[in-house]
Parts: sequence; C-alpha cells; structure tokens
Amino acid sequence: MIALIIGSGIAMVFTMVMMPLFIRLLTLKQYGQVVRDDGPTSHATKSGTPTMGGVIIIAAVILSYFITHGLLALLGRPSAGVSASGLLVLLLFAGMGLVGFLDDFIKIAKKRSLGLRAWQKIVLQAVVGIGFAVLALNFPNAQGLTPASTAISFLRDTSIDLAFAGPLFGLILFVLWSNLIVTATTNGVNLTDGLDGLATGAAIMVFGAYTLIGIWQQNQACGIHEAKNVCYTVRDPMDLALLGAIFCGALIGFLWWNAKPAKIFMGDTGSLAIGGAIAAFAILSRTQILLLVLAGLFVIIALSVIIQVGFFKLSGGKRVFKMAPLQHHFELSGWAEENVVVRFWILGGLFVAAGLGIFYSEWVVAL
Repeated sequence: MIALIIGSGIAMVFTMVMMPLFIRLLTLKQYGQVVRDDGPTSHATKSGTPTMGGVIIIAAVILSYFITHGLLALLGRPSAGVSASGLLVLLLFAGMGLVGFLDDFIKIAKKRSLGLRAWQKIVLQAVVGIGFAVLALNFPNAQGLTPASTAISFLRDTSIDLAFAGPLFGLILFVLWSNLIVTATTNGVNLTDGLDGLATGAAIMVFGAYTLIGIWQQNQACGIHEAKNVCYTVRDPMDLALLGAIFCGALIGFLWWNAKPAKIFMGDTGSLAIGGAIAAFAILSRTQILLLVLAGLFVIIALSVIIQVGFFKLSGGKRVFKMAPLQHHFELSGWAEENVVVRFWILGGLFVAAGLGIFYSEWVVAL
C-alpha cells in the first residue's frame, strides 16, 4: 500500500508543479486551442487556451511509475518490481498519446480545428493497438499467466475463448477484439473532453476503481485464496493497482489547472492517452465487459454522437439532441457549464459505484 501512496503523491506533485511552467511555454509559443466553428458559441472565449496538457500527464505517469519502483528497491520494501502488465499499460498509454500529440500539433501548426485525417488517425491507432494486443499474449510469469488471454472477460475470464479454432485464429480475433475496446474507449474519452474538467474528473473515478480492483485481485489471487471458484488469475494485479493510483494522482494534479476556467486543456494528446490506458486496464485486469459499466459516462456520451449522426442520416436532417456530444445538448438547454460538469461527474460516479458493486457482488455470491 505504501507504493500506491508514494506513486500517486509523486505524480500529483509533478503535475501540479510542472503544469504552470508548461502553460507558460505554450503561451509563449502561442500553442493555443482552436475551437470548433460548430460548437456552442459560449466556447469562443476558450480559443487560444493552451492545449496538449496531456504531455505533462504522460510524463508524470511514466516517471512516477519508475521512480516509485526505484524508491521501493532503495527502501527495501517488498515489491515484484516493474512488471510486463505495467509496461504494457504504459505502452498503450504513451502510444495513443503520441497519436494525439500529432493530431494536436497539426491543429496548432495549421490553425484549424481538425488535425490528422480520419484514416491517418485510424491507421496509427491500429498500429499501436495491434502491437499492444500481440505483446499482451506473451510474457508468461512463473505460473504461466500472460498479461492478457484470448478469453472474453466480464468480471474474470469467461468460458468464451476466441482461440476456439486454434492459437493463430485466436490471436487474430483477440487483436480485433482488443482494438475494438481500445478504439471505443479512446473515442469515448475524446468526445467527453469538451468541457473544463469533465473528462479529467470522470477518468479519475475510473482509475480509482481499477486501483481498488487491482488490490482486491491481489488479495484474492489464485495461490493465495484457495477457493478456485472465486480466486483471480490476473498477472501483476498489484502493479496495475499502483498504476491506477499514479493515474489518479497525475489527473488530480492536472484537474487543478483544468477546472473552470481552464488554464490548459489536455488535448487529444491527453484524451487518447487516457482512453488507451483505461482500455489497457480493462483488458489486463480481465474485466473487459465490466468496462461498459465503470466507464458508463464515456459510453453514453459516445452513444449520443452515434445516435445523433445515425438519426440525422436516416431522417433526412432531423436531430435527436440540440447538439452532440451529449454535454453540449445540456449547455444549449440552458445549463451552466459548471452544472453540466458536476452533474455528469455525479453520473460517472454512480456508474463506477455500480461497476464496483457488480464486481464485489459476484465474488460474494460465488464464495
């Protein structure tokens, strides 16, 4: 537990200290947000606000992870050290962040609200996602557990195995399944990142949930808990819990500067990176379907865009919402931005609480 406190503390302090320096640098270089022309008119005042705050979030998480493990070694604290699962989370996190950085940089350099072309973003995300998926099925530990498995998981691995027709076929299906999760999650976080602090606060709650899940899985790991029907076969759950705490610390530090009125935005650099990290947690903690509940706020916001676009095309120009994503619908309905953010945080917290309740209830019932 001391590792979680150290890691989250380092990440929070690093982000809070470095962010104003980064804001000053971005302001000096005039790297400001280009606001969408079709967005709410009230957002016009946000134009020029420094963006790409995700750069500091990424740096904070990666540095805190390795510094924490280094400090634990120096202090002689019991620790399994850097793990394959931890490195895979960082790989997907940083890889998606790099795609977002390219997108942000093009927007800033060309002074437009659109960066990478859709096909370019899809290809780059696919390259990162495929690499993650292939590597996640390798690196077995002493018990033969790999970071991920070809089984589809809900609260743990289910009996639905994608390798039902052989290892190669299973690998292909797992790559497709993994990339579906990654793409959906990154887009969900990206679409949610439209109001000051909204995506940041919601992500803190999701990472907090995965911290608790990792701790629980470690305490009830097979080999520690002998009841085979309730123990968890997850590789490196405590290291995943450590990373969850580090993400919480980094995002709390960022929220200090991102709350309304935001002094900096995370940009696609941050939103794609955070989405990738959440997807990695779901895959490596064997809670893939549970992600739909834990990240329920991101899900409904993404669905609002799908519904809006689909209905617009099918109805010949009619709309379900005044504007999508969903948070802008409520803005145009007269809600103040702060009200939308806080109420959506409450909704996100309820989804997280429901997800944790489902996770724990299954263990109690199966015991």
